[in-house]
Amino acid sequence: MKAICQREGFLAKFQLASSVVPGSGGNAEINPILKNLKAIADAEEGRCTLLGTDLEVGIRLDVLGLTVEEPGEAILPAQQMLRILREASNKELNLEADSNACVVHGKNLYFEMPSEDARNFPDFPTTFTGDDYFEISAGKLREMIRRTIFAVAEGTGGARPAMTGVLWEIRGEKLNLVATDSKRLALAQGEGAPHGDLNPDGVSAVISPKALGLLANNLQDDDEMVRIGLQANEALFRTELATIYSLLVEGRFPEYSGLFSTVKNAVVVPLEVGAFLSAIRQAAIMVDDESKRVDFRFENGTLTLKAKAARSGRSKVEMPVVFDAAPIEVGFNPQYLVDMLRILPPDAEVQLEIVDGSKPALFRSGASYSYLVMPFTS
Repeated sequence: MKAICQREGFLAKFQLASSVVPGSGGNAEINPILKNLKAIADAEEGRCTLLGTDLEVGIRLDVLGLTVEEPGEAILPAQQMLRILREASNKELNLEADSNACVVHGKNLYFEMPSEDARNFPDFPTTFTGDDYFEISAGKLREMIRRTIFAVAEGTGGARPAMTGVLWEIRGEKLNLVATDSKRLALAQGEGAPHGDLNPDGVSAVISPKALGLLANNLQDDDEMVRIGLQANEALFRTELATIYSLLVEGRFPEYSGLFSTVKNAVVVPLEVGAFLSAIRQAAIMVDDESKRVDFRFENGTLTLKAKAARSGRSKVEMPVVFDAAPIEVGFNPQYLVDMLRILPPDAEVQLEIVDGSKPALFRSGASYSYLVMPFTS
């Protein structure tokens, strides 16, 4: 294949596609070709399609605006190509590759790298099975991912395997994204359009953070529509220029809907996101790795936040709130609240529903986002 590419545009797409390339060890150790991207140049369409995979997550990404002088397929070394595209100052670069070598050259520069047969690159699904899919706008989906992905459990913490991913539930025109690490739970809800014969009882799947991060990074146009296909063992997401494939996270996601019923007869406290976030961050300055706790006391229109640690010291921060009920004192890991608040608009309002210091606290942002947090009980 031979093509002339605009360096900056090609770099942006190459970065997106190469983010799926595995690091050292794992599947890359077994199959070294995974450290590369496969490129398919199409002269008629004036495009180059980049493919990358780690055998669990894959991406097929179209790059437009190339001058394809000779169509074909080739293997491009991911790490070296990225460095060339970043460091070169040329507006245009020439790319020539076959099964033996990959050459990048332009004014005052020339790079030659070994390559291999593109037919050895592993395939992964890039088309839906049937016509059953769910469609939602890219801007809405990206925001739903941002509001949940931070709450997944770490794989090394002994949590259920399914809790290391985000649960996707499609029921009619509703899409729910849910993530939990057993100490907090984030639920983002959105509406879209089902197509085909989706199961009327709903379909669900657990998707890995790596796949969702890759998907979110490819959702650049808020108004673009994203097609979602959930199968028994895999998920497929399609935009106009990208197709992202992912194996599902194994295991059963814990039942979560009943958790919201634990917040009954709660006191509702409206809080401005920016001011509340600032107060938490200030109080948390004195939190250390052992304590990980800030105490919140609601009383007489004031929220008082306190933290103390044997080595760090102590802090006290106050802010006015709308609160005229009996005093409530509760302790939280401040990071759990910071993670949630920083993905919301600073001038937005979040509603805190709180019962006492022993029951979960529920934060709501509008009608489509809920965040449940367990308090410290000692």
